[in-house]
Amino acid sequence: MKKILAALLTVCMAASLAACGNSVPANTVNSVDDLPGKTIGVQLGTTGDIYASDYEAEGSTIERYNKGADAVQALKQGKIDCVIIDEQPAKAFVAKNSDLRILDEDFALEEYAICIAKDNTELTDKINAALAELQAEGTINSIISNYIGDDTKGKTPYVSPEGVDRSNGTLTMATNAAFEPYEYYQDQKVVGIDADIAQAICDKLGMELKIEDMEFDSIINAVTSGKADVGIAGMTVTEDRLESVNFSDPYTTATQVIIVRNK
Repeated sequence: MKKILAALLTVCMAASLAACGNSVPANTVNSVDDLPGKTIGVQLGTTGDIYASDYEAEGSTIERYNKGADAVQALKQGKIDCVIIDEQPAKAFVAKNSDLRILDEDFALEEYAICIAKDNTELTDKINAALAELQAEGTINSIISNYIGDDTKGKTPYVSPEGVDRSNGTLTMATNAAFEPYEYYQDQKVVGIDADIAQAICDKLGMELKIEDMEFDSIINAVTSGKADVGIAGMTVTEDRLESVNFSDPYTTATQVIIVRNK
């Protein structure tokens, strides 16, 4: 009997320790005002990373991950207190994780643009002209609506016009295909808002599109080194980035939000 009781006690203690080890702390971030002193998860090199870094002076710890999904997983495990990321990927993560939510209060508003090498002003001018045409035609709004919005999502897929002359070469786009709905994999192909906009630009310029997937913080280096012609990855114009590359005119406005645990 003593052996049985000892065995049961051992099992109970192990279960108790496991439960304690797997416990996740309660959420303590309910507004932007709660960020000082917290551990904040971001995707390395993104706008969220840049904005969150300001809180280091207020005692916050910034944990940087190569992928937004890794930051979200760390949040679920209780390793960090929140994640700062673009609104649309945030919605995709929360839709798949019922234990997470997005704070009602927006963190920051930003504009996305295409980065181009500083010495390639000719390409910058061509891309701006193409963007202006696509905006005027309503093509960019149609592309965005195909991925975002309950009323129009999935109803306006972009299709290249027939008979496009692509004799002007290839445009190589550097991106980070882990940022749904802007760029992500579907059927082993990079798709999303940015991929469609890049294709629409190539259709205007008479070029083939080639997409190179890489870590987000490698994109600007790829453009400055000539490995890629452009960087399109939900990228915000910042003073630091302008030291290395030029940017096109903005093609959409996005919002940075805060993901937290429900409890």
